[in-house]
Order: sequence, then structure tokens, then C-alpha cells
Amino acid sequence: MIAAAQVSWLSVRQEVAPLLLCMPHTGTMIPPEIESRLVSPWLARKDTDWWIDRLYEFAFELGASVVRTSVSRTVIDCNRDPSGASLYPSQATTELCPTTTFDGELLYRTGAAPQAPEIAARRADYFDPYHRAVAGEIARLQALHPLVVLYDCHSIRSAVPRLFTGTLPHFNIGTFGGASCALELTARIERLCDRGPFSRVTNGRFKGGYTTRHYGQPQLGVHAVQMELACRGYLDEPQGEVDLANWPRPWDDAVAAPLRAVLQQVLSACLAFAAAARA
Repeated sequence: MIAAAQVSWLSVRQEVAPLLLCMPHTGTMIPPEIESRLVSPWLARKDTDWWIDRLYEFAFELGASVVRTSVSRTVIDCNRDPSGASLYPSQATTELCPTTTFDGELLYRTGAAPQAPEIAARRADYFDPYHRAVAGEIARLQALHPLVVLYDCHSIRSAVPRLFTGTLPHFNIGTFGGASCALELTARIERLCDRGPFSRVTNGRFKGGYTTRHYGQPQLGVHAVQMELACRGYLDEPQGEVDLANWPRPWDDAVAAPLRAVLQQVLSACLAFAAAARA
């Protein structure tokens, strides 16, 4: 079922299995008063986690719950530390309210970038309701199950030189260095990702963002995993730089099918891990 959301941009699908999917970066909605200050509407949506909601549609059949925002990460990044502290000190990244793209391009016109009062207002308007929904779903599922898995869904272009060197592996598993979930769960996911033609790394460039780090408390029965997918695994991703003419690529079921099949096994493994806690 779909729970009644208090705001139109936030969707909460409530099911009963001990698995919660979070989708903080699939949205493209930008309020007009913000979009009018941007250099380019396309640049503002360039780093969207394109089609991730389509890719994981099968999760409903598994009984997984989903929290998703339709607000663009340019407005607020719901996977950043709300204090503004960097999750990756000494490495290039973007802010709670990003002022650049991943490639370092300026998002706002001169003098139009958000300042502290506006950032605080956006946090109250968007970040806080999103995370109240996530925390609420965790609490609801914990009332039904002794163990819950939170799976944070992400994707990024395969080559972003400002953020990482070379080409990103297809599967990038983040567990905050093993702190956000049991090693057994990580190992199950790794084995599934390693069986096919896709490449994989664990706690590489992407170790897990705010959601994984904040909610992953294995000692309290909440195991959190971030999955960052390289876009070429499920999209006909252009080689080289992307532009308005070639990005984003349209959704194609046939292109996504092989990687989606692995993801179905991964989520099934998350459910099996959670179910074992009842034994």
C-alpha cells in the first residue's frame, strides 16, 4: 500500500517485509523560485540518479517498503550530513545544498547561491520531512521484525574525474567500513555481485552517505547498505562528456535487464538475512 504523505513531493510505500529502500536522488522537481536563479535547468538535473525508481520497481513484489523524494538534489541533498560537515574530508564532493555539479560546474548565477538562512529553511522544508519518513518506516518495520535491512539506492555516471580516477565499478557497496551492517550481509551481497560479468568494490570511493551512516546500527537490529551503481550497468551511457543532447539516456528495459536480475538476487538476499533473525 501507499501511505498518505504529508507533502506532495514525498512518497512512502508501506509493505510488511523487513526491507526498506530509500531513494534520495531520483527526483527532478525544483521550485520555480529556485530554478529561476540557476545557470541551467539541465545542469541542475545532470547528477540525478536517473531511472533508479524504474530499476527497482520489482522491490514491491518482494514486499519491500520505499521512501522516495521527487525533489532534485540541487534543492537539497538528503544523503548529506545536515550539519554541513563533509562525509568525505579531503575529497571533492557537493554540499547539503549543492552549488556545483559533480564536475565542478557552477549551478547558480553570480550572487544567487543559497546562503545560511535559506539552507536552514530548505533543510526544514525538505530534508527533515524526508528523514522523519525514513525513521518512521524503520520504527514501523522494527515493530514487526527483530531485524530490518535499509538499502539506500543510488547511481552515478561511470566517469567523473573530479570525484574519482578512471572508470567506476558497476557495483559500489558502501557499509561505512563495515560499521553499518553485519559482515555476513556484506559478504552475501558481494558474492551475488561477483558471479556475473559486472565489476564490484566494497567501501571504495563510496562508503555510504548520511543515510547509511546514521541509520545503520547493527547492534540495534538495523543493518544499512548503500548501493551506488555505475550508470553504464543499466543505461546506454554515453562515452566521454555528457551534454543536453545525450543525457539523460532514455529508459530501456532490455538494457537494464541483466543488472536488474542481479539486484533482484541482492534484495532477496537482504530479505533472507533479515528472516534468519527469526530462526
